[in-house]
Amino acid sequence: MERLNLSFIVQRRNECKLTLQEMAEALGFRNASTYLKYEKGEYDFKANHLPVLAKKLRCNMLDLFIRMIC
Repeated sequence: MERLNLSFIVQRRNECKLTLQEMAEALGFRNASTYLKYEKGEYDFKANHLPVLAKKLRCNMLDLFIRMIC
């Protein structure tokens, strides 16, 4: 099973110079604090969030995951 790479998401957001509020709005959240809870892992990103994240972060959807080697 693969998990989201939250540290990659934070890193890419910073590299792309996107604010928490910009990410929140892209995902349909009202404020940055809600988005931050997703980035910190307090809430789980939903499947419909992933294409939006990849587009905003200018990466492949697979980049959002930690690759687990069995």
